[in-house]
Amino acid sequence: MDLKDEGYEADDKDERENSDSRCSTAASDEDIIGQEHMKQTAEQQERKPAWAPSCYGRNGKDIYYYVGQEIGIYEYIDSYGAVMWPAALALCSFLDTNRERVNLQGKQVLELGAGTGLVAVVASLLGASVTATDLPDVLGNLKANVMRNTKGRCRYTPQVATLSWGHDLERTYPTSVYRYDYVLAADVVYHHDFLDELLVTMKHFCQPGTTLIWANKVRFETDLTFTENFKKSFHTSLLFEDGETDMKIFMATCREGERERKRGIW
Repeated sequence: MDLKDEGYEADDKDERENSDSRCSTAASDEDIIGQEHMKQTAEQQERKPAWAPSCYGRNGKDIYYYVGQEIGIYEYIDSYGAVMWPAALALCSFLDTNRERVNLQGKQVLELGAGTGLVAVVASLLGASVTATDLPDVLGNLKANVMRNTKGRCRYTPQVATLSWGHDLERTYPTSVYRYDYVLAADVVYHHDFLDELLVTMKHFCQPGTTLIWANKVRFETDLTFTENFKKSFHTSLLFEDGETDMKIFMATCREGERERKRGIW
């Protein structure tokens, strides 16, 4: 019986040693994985695009800093249009750091596909009179974000309005009444079925004297096709390009022939 008990004790000791060994190995593996994760995180931060802001969450919203102001943005994940897309961040950074090149002080600005409203907020803080447009299903969140972040901060109270690309534009937004110094658009080109309507809308609002600034991350072949059609439709220049993230910001004005047609010469 004593030998049997000793055998059990030996087995227990071996099991404890094996268990300790497994725990030690697991801990070592976790340490290695943790170190690798920290290394990858540091590398990602080093590779972080210059236009990407520092952002943190607080009380269910994302906090950004532009124009020396804290901007709190709520997202609505049930809609593509109500989440933050990277081109909005790139465009906000560009506008904030190129205030002389793109002077928005006192300018009339229209934003197409305003989404969460961040670009509209930044343009308003930079002194523009902004009309932010999008589809009805995102308008509630858009308006709340815009008004919350501009109240008491801006010279002009921004407006929020419905706009369906390509739909009855001359009746709802007649060019004789609605004239803008700048038209802004960020990440409005992606995998959807309304790219032709978007281009028609851009042409409608890009009148003589209007500058269109479009920021987009290239994701699909259709994005490249749209870009080619965009270049054919306007006089364009590339304001910014980040090859690592396929981010581009274009500036455009209407072509001479289009300008004459809009003036009624043709």
